[in-house]
Amino acid sequence: MKWVLSVPLFIILSCNSPDKGGIYKIMTVNGTIETVSMGITLEHEHVVVDFIGAEKVSQPQYHLNDALDSLLPYFVRLKSKGVETLIDCTPKFIGRDVRLLRAISEQSGLNILTNTGYYAAAGKKFLPAHAYDNAAEKLAEKWIDEWENGIDETGIKPGFIKLGVGRDRLDSIEQKIVRAGAMTHLKTGLKIAIHTGSFMAARDEVEILRTVGVAPDALIVVHAQNMSIEEQIQIAKTGAWISLDGINATPSSQEKYLNFLLVLKKKNLINKTLISQDAYWSVVQTENGDIGFKRYGSPYSAIFDQLIPRLKENGFSDNDIDQLLMKNPAKAYRIEVCRLD
Repeated sequence: MKWVLSVPLFIILSCNSPDKGGIYKIMTVNGTIETVSMGITLEHEHVVVDFIGAEKVSQPQYHLNDALDSLLPYFVRLKSKGVETLIDCTPKFIGRDVRLLRAISEQSGLNILTNTGYYAAAGKKFLPAHAYDNAAEKLAEKWIDEWENGIDETGIKPGFIKLGVGRDRLDSIEQKIVRAGAMTHLKTGLKIAIHTGSFMAARDEVEILRTVGVAPDALIVVHAQNMSIEEQIQIAKTGAWISLDGINATPSSQEKYLNFLLVLKKKNLINKTLISQDAYWSVVQTENGDIGFKRYGSPYSAIFDQLIPRLKENGFSDNDIDQLLMKNPAKAYRIEVCRLD
C-alpha cells in the first residue's frame, strides 16, 4: 500500500523570514550572513566526529592546535576549489567542537555552520541520559537557549537543528526528539536536518512535524540515498528536502547518484534535492596512545572531481549544477519559520 500525503485542502503552507526586510540569512560560526553570500555549498559534511559515546568523555579529547595542524590544509584546499560554505552536521555528544569550527572558518575563509539538537540513531549510543526523562518542551528549551545565548559560553550560535533517528518506525523517544525539533523550529526559524534510516522513518517525521504545525519545507531528510527513487520522489513531493549525501569517488557510488539525479531531474524535483559527501575525520587513538584523526570518505572532493563531469556528460547544465550546489542549500538552510497555517 502506497503512502499518500494527506494535507487538507484548506491548509496553506507558508515559510516566512524573521527579517521584515525580506532578506534571508543563515547563521555561521562567525555570525549571520545573507544567503546570497553562501556560494558553492557542501550541505552535509563533518569536520571531526568522536564515537566514544554520549557523556563518556570530556570533549574534545585533542588540543585545538593539534587538530588545526592536521585538518586545516584540507579546508584551505577546499576553499581554493571555489567552495564558500560547509555545513558541519556533527551533533552534540558526537564530537561537536564549535571552537575548532570557528578556527577553521577564520583561517580558511570558509563559511561554516554548526547545529543544535540530539542524535537518537545508532542504538541511542549518543543520546544523553536526560533526553529520556525530559519532555519535548524541555529539550526544545535547551536547543532554543543555544540559539539565543550561544553554545557552551562561546557566543557561537547554531545554524540549523540536527537530529537522528533509526531505521524503523519512530519509537517514543525518537518521536519526542522530532517534536522538540519542530518546537525549536517554530521559535527560531532554524531548519531541521534528520539522519533518517528509512522511508518509514521519513514518513513519521513529516507527520510529526505536521501535528506540531510545521510545514515539511522545514525538513531535510538526511541519507535519502538509502531509499528507493520512488520513495525519494514521494518525500520530495511533500515539500521536504531530500539529501543525497554519501557521494564518494568509487565508480559504483558515482553510478548510483547519477541515476538518482537523472530521474529527479526528469521528474522536475532537482529543486528539492541536496547533494553532499558526508566525509569526516574520526578521533582515534594511535599506537603510542596519542590522539589522532582518521579520514573516512573522499576528502570533500568527489562531487567536483567525479560527479559533476558525469552529470554534464548526461545533460546537466551549469544552471542545474548551480541549483544543486548553490540555490538549493541557500533555500534549504535559510532562517525562516515554515508553518502549516
